[in-house]
Amino acid sequence: MISIVIPTKNEELHLPKLLASIRLQTVQPHEIIVADAKSTDRTREIAASYGAIVIDGGMPSVGRNIGARCATGELILFLDADVELRDPTFLEKSIAEFKERGLGLATCDVFPLSDAYIDHFMHKAYNKYARAWGSLFPHAPGFCMLVKRDSHNKLGGFDESVVFCEDHDYARRFKKVGRFGFLRSTKIPVSIRRLDRDGRMNIAIKYLLAELHIAFVGPIRTNKFNYTFGHSKANKTKVTDQKS
Repeated sequence: MISIVIPTKNEELHLPKLLASIRLQTVQPHEIIVADAKSTDRTREIAASYGAIVIDGGMPSVGRNIGARCATGELILFLDADVELRDPTFLEKSIAEFKERGLGLATCDVFPLSDAYIDHFMHKAYNKYARAWGSLFPHAPGFCMLVKRDSHNKLGGFDESVVFCEDHDYARRFKKVGRFGFLRSTKIPVSIRRLDRDGRMNIAIKYLLAELHIAFVGPIRTNKFNYTFGHSKANKTKVTDQKS
């Protein structure tokens, strides 16, 4: 059985697309848990309408940990609200490969929900970079992490004191309790809304500096990179305007 955990804050625009794509999967999750950080829009109502279990969350690491504590599946798939499982066999193939290879934590290649060349170039570059490091210096984006629930509990979950790149910190610590790997059978489409909001060059520089910080200083426990969680009505309006 697999449980899906989604941390949210003001995700009424994107969450329905993800939940609708989950409904079309050839393998259905045992449960969907939405850990919501006091949304002021219709996020909770939408999640409940799709049959999700809605609980109080917080920042992404907090929401994922709380969701994992509520999960009852053997496996947990952490997703962000702005991804979509466009391949209806995503869960089926991911679970099968995960078990066949004896993995404890896995992620997959990503590709952008965009037609722009620069967006595909950036995501392909990230995929090659992350795979080059492999299990030596693991990279597992929080918007798609498949993990054994027992291993997650043994690890102690996400470090809630880490305010940026907490997902990569999780993957690096995971080496102590299980095997990490990249799935070859699946890819996941991701939103480019953060790229549109913050700018592609700014994002690239921010993550490069974060990589250096993690490698030479350690986990990022202060918000020096100005990370924000959730999407205000202003941001949602901006996304809507771009698609109109």
